[in-house]
Amino acid sequence: MTTTLNMVKTGKYANDKIIGVRHVQCILCFFCLSLAYAWRVNLSVALVAMSGPSNATEANATLDSSEEAAEFDLFSFTESEKSYMLSSFFWGYIVTQVPGGYIAQRYGAKMLLMVGLVACAILTLLTPLSLKLGGWQALCVVRVLEGLTQGAVHPATHSLLSKWAPANERGMLATICYSGAQFGTIMMLATSGFIADSFAGWPGIFYFGGICGFVWVLLWWIFAASTPEEHKRITREELKFIEETRSVGKMQDARKMAPTPWGSIFTSMPFLSLLVVHCTHMWGFWTLLTQIPSYMKNIYSIDIKSSSLLSSLPYTVMMILSFFFVWLSKVLQNNKSISTSFNRKFFNSVGHWIPMLSLIGLGYVPQENSVLAVVLLTLTVGISAATYLGFQVNHIDLSPNYAGTLMGITNAAANVMSGLAPLAVGQIVKHPENVSEWRTVFFVAAFFYFIGNLLFVVFGRTDIQKWDTPDMVDEESIEAGLPLAGDKTRQPIPIANGKP
Repeated sequence: MTTTLNMVKTGKYANDKIIGVRHVQCILCFFCLSLAYAWRVNLSVALVAMSGPSNATEANATLDSSEEAAEFDLFSFTESEKSYMLSSFFWGYIVTQVPGGYIAQRYGAKMLLMVGLVACAILTLLTPLSLKLGGWQALCVVRVLEGLTQGAVHPATHSLLSKWAPANERGMLATICYSGAQFGTIMMLATSGFIADSFAGWPGIFYFGGICGFVWVLLWWIFAASTPEEHKRITREELKFIEETRSVGKMQDARKMAPTPWGSIFTSMPFLSLLVVHCTHMWGFWTLLTQIPSYMKNIYSIDIKSSSLLSSLPYTVMMILSFFFVWLSKVLQNNKSISTSFNRKFFNSVGHWIPMLSLIGLGYVPQENSVLAVVLLTLTVGISAATYLGFQVNHIDLSPNYAGTLMGITNAAANVMSGLAPLAVGQIVKHPENVSEWRTVFFVAAFFYFIGNLLFVVFGRTDIQKWDTPDMVDEESIEAGLPLAGDKTRQPIPIANGKP
């Protein structure tokens, strides 16, 4: 173990393939997240098209409605009914977060993700029929079920990463996976208008997305595996590389895993700081995504939702910057004096405190300078991508064996916050044209960004916690000459020539 650690640090031990099987798993997860988020936002763009013939163009401002387009059922929804339909997905989504993480760590992420996306693809195909037969109430039921099927996506992805990602590649591989969320959103916003104005009409938005889901499931079934040990095509060299570099402690056999240490988890300061920063991040981020369109329309007379270009611009910049931050992280890693802990906290600070400042600045941009407002908005959302290398991968740092469960806990709590944020805005903003009320909203979000990251910087850790695998971690840490989590009396043993 110590020899491997030294070889990784000196760069003498590495897989000779540029694209290994572990990268294929992450590319598949990228498209998994793409589909999940495309299905999540498809209703918001389809509502524009299904509400009337003239609104199909509004889903994509670059396309004129075709006079030869087929006629499809159109609906008239109240704002209250729309809000129920759009929020119903999250009613189910929150419920399956923790169970999804538990199932992934016990029985593997491959089958869980495959079953979840097959079910969600079927439900997506059934969406137009449910609306026709049962109205908006039936559609709400379908959306709740879709949320239930997608609740395990993030926890299962984290569980998969904990098995496949070498420690020094963890941030990069996690970014590849989770940047799929932006790609899926961009593709849905960019193509929905074209699909709605085609022969398929607005139902085509759901049919096309559902079919893509079945294509992904086929590829996932052929090329994916829950662990490197289970993959039939992985080389012996890559398998050995992953096994000996993914963590200090050993991975538990899923069939013989110890019971989840709930008490230790919820009394762990590193985990509690991770929980808080995930919640505060989602408050700020969803304040941006859900309320900024209203702010821009009422203060600057810019209707972001009417333009697919403006709607997708923040997500596009976020995806581009996510890979820039990966490159910057690799540069920092080449500096041997910079620790993983510094790396995580640096990028988390970039992804929280810069948006904190730009949010405050956005509230003071003059009304006649709408271009600056759009630039600030885009950068605020885009720079949030730095958190992929910060708290969003910290679950695996703390506990590779229970990473899926940890993500399930924090993501469930964080999505409650993302639901509360718009409600709080509704209580603060009584007059949408009053910029002072919006400034209060931005200051509240900025406060959450500040306090969440501050707690992460102070209490966050990147070493494996003792409750992950108590006996195994102690043995391996002693062998590797590394201090135990929470052990302040024991210093690292100097290592030379592969021996302590």
